[in-house]
Amino acid sequence: MALHFDTVSDDARIAREKRKARELRHSAWWRRKIATGICHYCGRKFPPRELTMDHRIPLGRGGTSEKVNIVAACKECNNKKKYLLPTEWEEYMKNLKNQ
Repeated sequence: MALHFDTVSDDARIAREKRKARELRHSAWWRRKIATGICHYCGRKFPPRELTMDHRIPLGRGGTSEKVNIVAACKECNNKKKYLLPTEWEEYMKNLKNQ
């Protein structure tokens, strides 16, 4: 039995979640979140304006724009993480440390 995905409703869901993320980006909550300047993934310090908003569970993989799913990440980590789930990203980071 093949799974059927309704791409129209999924596209609408993703668009809705992106709108919610844009709203959060302008909130006091987000300003407090980036104020430390610490990347959630690598732990390095950056000027707050250089941190990006990352969905721990990507929107394309069912994530939402809820505060519990959003972290501040440096551009490098955010670009490398792409659509990985938290467990996949943790495995990637563990493999980097073992090299």
